Amino acid sequence: MSNKGLSLLGLAARARKVVSGEELVVKEVQQKRAKLVILSKDASELTAKKIRDKTTFYKTPLVFVENRYDLGHAIGKDARVVVAITDPGFATKLQTLLN
Repeated sequence: MSNKGLSLLGLAARARKVVSGEELVVKEVQQKRAKLVILSKDASELTAKKIRDKTTFYKTPLVFVENRYDLGHAIGKDARVVVAITDPGFATKLQTLLN
């Protein structure tokens, strides 16, 4: 993930526009509040499949980052496997930076 992407993700987290944790992210996707889901490439196969299936079904954009440590560090936490962005502005900009 680029430094710009990491900084923007940190900014979104401080603005309380980021939800982390598998169950919470799935809930946000189902309620159509997640505008973008970011999944770590080192997520377990089961978690990755669950997130891919949900985002596909609910037509939520999904992007990948290299590892859980970058993702967690960007939002000021320990390792995180999956996060959802709930703000459309942050989601659009992050999607541009991460693709």
